[in-house]
Amino acid sequence: MATKSTITSYLEQNLKTRYMGRVAHFLPITTSTMDEARKLAEQGSPNGAAVIAGKQETGRGRMGRSWLSPEGGLATSIVLRPPANALHLLPAIASVAVYNAIGGMGVTASIKWPNDVLISGKKVCGILIENGFSAGNLVYSIVGIGINVNFETTRFPEIAGIATSLSVELGKEVSIPEVALNLYSEMEKLYDRIGEPDFIMSEWTRHMGTIGRRVSVNTGSGTLEGIAESVNPGGNLVLRLDDGSIREVVAGDVSNVQDTAK
Repeated sequence: MATKSTITSYLEQNLKTRYMGRVAHFLPITTSTMDEARKLAEQGSPNGAAVIAGKQETGRGRMGRSWLSPEGGLATSIVLRPPANALHLLPAIASVAVYNAIGGMGVTASIKWPNDVLISGKKVCGILIENGFSAGNLVYSIVGIGINVNFETTRFPEIAGIATSLSVELGKEVSIPEVALNLYSEMEKLYDRIGEPDFIMSEWTRHMGTIGRRVSVNTGSGTLEGIAESVNPGGNLVLRLDDGSIREVVAGDVSNVQDTAK
């Protein structure tokens, strides 16, 4: 397992960012990096401050799910202070950063709307974003990223059929500190362009495997099925239902992705 000395020392020696990941707190084990990062944010930690855990006991996923986070993964949460009108860009920034970070290590990935990262249809990364408000004003955002790096997913029956890891895909152990460095570097490049929504959205949709496919979307209040036609400027998924009508999905979990008939 990567330790404080290996992760934080590697980042201190090699990270070239100006702010992303420059303040990094490593915890061998914690309940959730989201909770720890929230404490930092409320204490005034700077933009880009990060929490890294060797293992999470109660990692959280989207839509109230738990996130399996054993030793051998990269679990990190990053404190950001974005403008309120750019909140919808955070899923794109985070997922494209992961896509670029692991792509540079030799794997071919794709993004599943809104922010899962897949390799050969199996999940290698999950992203969760939570926000803090005061008197109705946005104070901070926490971007949680969990990447399966060095563990054999078949050892965990609950995810064996739907998840993969970098080590499984590459057939070798992967440096967790290097994954962290690549991630923070890519996050800063994209976050620096948060004032360029057209660029960020184009990068997001360019790497998205959801578009043009038949999908089933669990919205939390029901399930919709149809063809994922596009993503609108607000980040919503534009779905054409079987009756020809158009629905915009603000939040949901996409599953059963299949190639459309040619």
